[in-house]
Amino acid sequence: MYLAVKALTDKQPTLASVVSESFPHLKRGAIRDFLNILEAQEAYEETRWNKTDYVYTFPTGSKVEFFSVDQPGKVRGPRRQRLFGNECNNWSFEIFEQLEVRTSEFVFLDYNPVSEFWIEDVLKRDDAERIILTYKDNEALEKSIVDSIEQRMSRPDWWKVYGEGQFGEIMGKIFSNWQIIDEIPHEARLERYGLDFGYTNDPTAIVAIYYYNGSYILDEITYQNGLLNDAIAGILKNLPPKLAIADSAEPKSIDTIKTYGISILPAKKGRDSVRYGIGVMQDQQISVTKRSVNLIKEYRNYLWQVDKNGKILDEPEKGNDHAIDAARYAICSLIPIIRKQEARRNLYQFPPKPQTNPT
Repeated sequence: MYLAVKALTDKQPTLASVVSESFPHLKRGAIRDFLNILEAQEAYEETRWNKTDYVYTFPTGSKVEFFSVDQPGKVRGPRRQRLFGNECNNWSFEIFEQLEVRTSEFVFLDYNPVSEFWIEDVLKRDDAERIILTYKDNEALEKSIVDSIEQRMSRPDWWKVYGEGQFGEIMGKIFSNWQIIDEIPHEARLERYGLDFGYTNDPTAIVAIYYYNGSYILDEITYQNGLLNDAIAGILKNLPPKLAIADSAEPKSIDTIKTYGISILPAKKGRDSVRYGIGVMQDQQISVTKRSVNLIKEYRNYLWQVDKNGKILDEPEKGNDHAIDAARYAICSLIPIIRKQEARRNLYQFPPKPQTNPT
């Protein structure tokens, strides 16, 4: 909103850049918010929005452009007057420097203080200032979200970061060392899909699972509320045909989707199946495509529960787990098959014949 007001009142045309770690992250976050804000203020004109270059031109001639830090030509491109960096804790310091040195008027950076990074060095400058904003500063936040946040007051590490906006280390992070990749390698083999059902409060999540050089690649297909079974079947029908493994808690939904000619089976569940599945995934080398915005967010915020004394419990928190669950169903169903295939290959790899003495 601030960038829009500045652009609308400029005496001379300016350029503002809004930058994030990936373009999918921008499209589902900053771009959507920017356009919604303009529409709410009745300042949006469709002809001024360049949907190809993602640039909005205001009546004053000022422009707001959107690009991601994985576009080297943009990062090292022309100068600008204003810069807004979204979740800059996911950038390298070099990227910040390349952008900041090409910005003449001001720079805004936002981040969640989940761990210390290069921002502390930037804040030592005489021209830098830190503004701490928490959920209490957002008057438009829904009560259900406020309640969800305040239920975690008893977790000192979590509350310090997300409740008070102070730097801390989040205890109990379940997954680590996932690699974020630009795209799926051509040689990767699509194995199957994972499906976690949702509707009103929770999204339906569909994740594609690829196998590549002994590791798995996760690619978010769908993450959406309000999907009926026929819509889910339509999404799966338009994907390359592969078996889907779905949440067994909804057998009726699985049977309905099956009537559309979709190959789908319920995930095998049993005692401690969630913890078992987490353990299986922790043992794998996993990559995730950069367009999998919601899956990446869940990965970064998927935590073990912590009791009131700060002890980490052997039970994951609910909420940031929809795409994770979908991936877990599929990977757990794959592991026995992959192991059998590898064992079969090893069985038929005959040792080389011993060389005979030519004499």
